[in-house]
Amino acid sequence: MPRHNLNDLLALVTVARERSFTRAAARLDVTQSALSHTIRNLEARLGVRLLTRTTRSVSTTDAGERLIRSIGPKFDEIEADLSAVAELGERPAGTIRITSVDHPIDAIIWPRLAKVLPQYPDLNVELTVDYGLTNIVGERYDIGVRFGDQIEKDMIAVRISPDVKMAIAASPAYFKGRDKPMAPRDLLSHRCINLRLSTSGGLYAWELAKGSKKVQARVEGQVVCNSVNQMLNAALDGFGLVFLPLPVIQPYADKGKLVKVMEDWCPTFPGYHAFYPSRRQSSRALKIVIDAIRHKPDGVAATKPAKAGHG
Repeated sequence: MPRHNLNDLLALVTVARERSFTRAAARLDVTQSALSHTIRNLEARLGVRLLTRTTRSVSTTDAGERLIRSIGPKFDEIEADLSAVAELGERPAGTIRITSVDHPIDAIIWPRLAKVLPQYPDLNVELTVDYGLTNIVGERYDIGVRFGDQIEKDMIAVRISPDVKMAIAASPAYFKGRDKPMAPRDLLSHRCINLRLSTSGGLYAWELAKGSKKVQARVEGQVVCNSVNQMLNAALDGFGLVFLPLPVIQPYADKGKLVKVMEDWCPTFPGYHAFYPSRRQSSRALKIVIDAIRHKPDGVAATKPAKAGHG
C-alpha cells in the first residue's frame, strides 16, 4: 500500500481502540467528519467493511479485527521507537497514562507528582479513576495502581504506600438507638454502604479477618456507590456503616465525625503498588513518574522495581 495511506491505517487503529469516532478524532486532532471520510475511503479501496457503526458504539468486523491484530502492534513499535529517539534529547517528553481508584490518586499519586511535574514541562500525565481490574495493556495505560496482591505476575510492581489497614465506621448520629456491631453476623442488622464493582457489576463483599478466620460479608443498605469519596460522604451523612482504608477514615474519627467499630475484624492489605508491563525499554518519562510516586520510607533508600508479588 502507498506510504500516504499509512495515516489512514493509523486512523483505523485509533477508532478501533477507542471504540468511538468522537474520542478517536480528539486523539488524532482531526474533525469527526474528516475521520469518518478517511475510514469510508479506506474501506472502499480495500473493498471490505472494517467497522460496524451504531448510534452508541463502534466495533470491528471480522476483516477489521484481523487487520487491527496485524498492524496495531507495528504502530505500537513505531511509537516506541520514536519515543526512544526522543529520549536522547535533553528534556523528557510524552504522556504517561495512569489508572487507579481515587484514594491513591488523591492521597499519594497527585501530591507527589505535583512536586515533580514543574521540573519537566514537556512531561504530561493523564489520571483516570477506575474501579475495574483494567487490562492496562489492552486499554493502553502506562501504569496501573492496585493492592499488591491484585497484580498479575508478569508485571513489574513498585510499592507506592505502606501496607493499608481497613476500617469499618459510621457517624455518631447513625449509632443513636443502635448497638454497635461486634462481629460479621451483626452487620446483617445494620445499614451498610455498598461499593459497585465496575468489572463484574456486582457489589463488593467486605473482606474481613480475625486471626485465622476470614469472612466475606455481603452487606445491605440504602446506598450503593462506585467511589471512595461517595461512600465517605454517605457515611458522614449518617446513611450507615462503611468499609474503607483506615487513612480515609482516621481524620474524621479524630474529629469525632466517624466512629470506628469491629477493629479486630479489619484486615491489613498489601500496600498500593504501581505496576507496568515488563518492556524491552522503558521511557525516561515513565521512569521519572515511577520514581516520583515510589514509596520511600524515612531513612530507607529507594529500591529497584520488583516483580509483582514481591513489592
